Amino acid sequence: MDMSSTGVIEELARELPAGTVVTDTEILTSYARDRELWAPSATPLAVVRPRSTEQIGAVMRWASRHTIPVVPRGAGSGLAGAANGIDGGIVLSLEAMDQVLAVDPVDRYAVVQPGVITADLKHLAMTHGLRYPPDPGSAEFCTIGGNVATNAGGLCCLKYGVTRDSVIGLEVVLADGRVLRLGGRTVKDVAGLDLLGLFVGSEGMLGVVTEVTVRLRPAPREIATLVATFDELSGAGRAVAGVLTEGRPSMCELMDAPTVRAVEAYRPSGLDTEAAALLLVQTDDGDAEAIERCARACEEAGARFVMTTRDDAETELLTMARRTALDALEAGGQWLLDDVCVPLSSVPDLVAGCQEIGARHAVTVACFGHIGDGNMHPTVVFDHGDTAAESRARHAAEEIARLGLRLGGTVTGEHGVGLAKRDLMAEQVGAVHLGVQRAIKHALDPAGILNPGKSLG
Repeated sequence: MDMSSTGVIEELARELPAGTVVTDTEILTSYARDRELWAPSATPLAVVRPRSTEQIGAVMRWASRHTIPVVPRGAGSGLAGAANGIDGGIVLSLEAMDQVLAVDPVDRYAVVQPGVITADLKHLAMTHGLRYPPDPGSAEFCTIGGNVATNAGGLCCLKYGVTRDSVIGLEVVLADGRVLRLGGRTVKDVAGLDLLGLFVGSEGMLGVVTEVTVRLRPAPREIATLVATFDELSGAGRAVAGVLTEGRPSMCELMDAPTVRAVEAYRPSGLDTEAAALLLVQTDDGDAEAIERCARACEEAGARFVMTTRDDAETELLTMARRTALDALEAGGQWLLDDVCVPLSSVPDLVAGCQEIGARHAVTVACFGHIGDGNMHPTVVFDHGDTAAESRARHAAEEIARLGLRLGGTVTGEHGVGLAKRDLMAEQVGAVHLGVQRAIKHALDPAGILNPGKSLG
């Protein structure tokens, strides 16, 4: 840090409580990137850990005066580089704003600060006989603020939707330090343009979320789980069509053969490592026959094995097997993760195409994800330190994303754009769409200090 930067950071430190502004080199390095390994990053000038909306307002007014880039950050669990540090900027960590401000079991809402861990909110809702449905794979350590920033999805969005479908109110600090309140505590509100929807998924480019009001739903009546294996991916695709017709599943997940083998090696659960595909289906509405109808749909589609259970321990074992898919693949080497979402009927073509791309580039491509809504996570795995394989893997990952586009899909279904998908998003949406987004960004952040260079370039 040069002398001029030092003086500016010291000015900020004087405006905030002691310990809020951190400049320790080791700590700064740990905040330089999120979980996406390949997007560019930089060590920030400082990490700022405010505890209130007022403190964030002071940070943004300071940043506006000095034109300092500000990167809002939750837990750093993102998979697109959206929270990566920017040269000459600061990281604004919301981790210390971790309070639950209100829970109303009658009107079924909760008000939380952005640093609340997603799993903690889910557990709290359960103590009131309620449920917070969004269920990202990183729920045990990601934050509500980060979920809002990326419009996070997860295993249960097939039935309950993504984060946007559960957010009914926001408090946001704008680039100039003003505070904007959106929505409220009602389920319906059409007073004016949908600015609430605009800010959910904006990846910290339009403002800093300081308070979130979420809708809570009744707790599930009974969870029933089905696991089915198939000799062919096409059979799994046919089964999903039947499952969605016969029941109203809260979860419908696919793991292909490379994923199943990796998961079984990483966390033994008795999975069939000879199968071409494994489906994991759950229902939660108390319909005792629903899971059996789903099982029959799998059998009619040619499943080689079908099992249903209502046992909590078995359900947890099977669900954790799916949740650990990325960790299991990471144990086998370096990885590049895609987030392609395609029409449901195109999922078998996507998975088959991924296998062909992997074979052509001599890398492993494992496919897992939310087949019930067409959102798959093809993961390219290659050996650590193999630079030639890394180059092939990068080309494979780009080809997979473009395959998704050709199949009528999107390059990102739930992980967000950040840096990793920035160029591909521009390719997907086109110049007019991108221009409208940039105009909105400029209107709210004319100096371009909020997470610059991400998503919109």
